[in-house]
Order: sequence, then C-alpha cells, then structure tokens
Amino acid sequence: GTGGIAGLLLPGSQERLAVYEARGRGLLRHGTALILLEAQAATGFILDPKENKRYSVEEALRAGLVGPDVFAKLLSAERAVTGYTDPYTGERISLFQAMKKDLIVREHGIRLLEAQIATGGIIDPVHSHRLPVDVAYRRGYFDEEMNRVLADPSDDTKGFFDPNTHENLTYVQLLRRC
Repeated sequence: GTGGIAGLLLPGSQERLAVYEARGRGLLRHGTALILLEAQAATGFILDPKENKRYSVEEALRAGLVGPDVFAKLLSAERAVTGYTDPYTGERISLFQAMKKDLIVREHGIRLLEAQIATGGIIDPVHSHRLPVDVAYRRGYFDEEMNRVLADPSDDTKGFFDPNTHENLTYVQLLRRC
C-alpha cells in the first residue's frame, strides 16, 4: 500500500513539518492535526517526514513527534491495528467489532477504517495482515451497511479537512492532493 499523510511541505522553503509540529506553529487546526495523527496511528505508525521514520505511538511521544495532550487518543487509534479488548470477554476484537459494541464512536471508526483502506487495506488485528475491503466484507469483518459506507465516498466518510481549500474530503481524496 501507500504511505499515509506524514506532515506538511512548506511551499517556498520546502521544509518538511510533522503534523504535530505544524499544529504547534499554527499551520494546522488542533482538530485537523488530531484527525491526521489518528489516521497515522490507525495504520500502525506515526510518521516522521523529516527523518523518514515510522514510530509506535509510545515511541513518537518519546521522540517528540506527538505531545502528551494527544497521546491517549492516539493510543486508542493505534488499537485499530493491535486490536481492542472486549470489556466483557477480555478477547481481542477488531475495530469494526469495537464499533458494533459502542466502544468506538461510528464516525471515528469510519475515519480510522478509511485511513487503513487508503494505505493498503483493512487491518486484521488478530492475524496481523491487511485485507482488501471486499475480502474483509466476505469474511464477515463488517456488515453490509458498513460495506456500503466504505465503498461509497459520501458525506459519511468525508471526515478529513483540507486546510488549503477548507473542504471536507475522504482520506483518499486528501492523500491524492499531497
């Protein structure tokens, strides 16, 4: 798959900024930065555009790529890769299963799934591999309604803000503009 959105490239100077750093400089809104960082975490790594490295959320905090103010939210997004713990059974469950059990808000879960799809496919946390959407659907990873939402880029999946045009886009649309 392709990489996610790692940060900003400043026109003119061609300086690369990590998402959190761009937020700190006032170039990204707090909400926009958080959504982009959550998308990174949901694909398995926080990306460092300067060093071209990938970090776990914990490593990214230690490296200063993210701050303590977003740490808990990014750990939660990272569970889209590692799996969520079902509070009733203690079993590891997928992002969609966590959404079904209301452990994850639907709109938030859709954004995380969309970031996974845009970067190579739905991540199966139990078997640690990626699946195309149609295969994940056939295997029962999510229901027909969610399959429709993910297949049709409607308003449901336009959870990513383009700071240049002030449009709400899907992650794939935003990724194409980078």
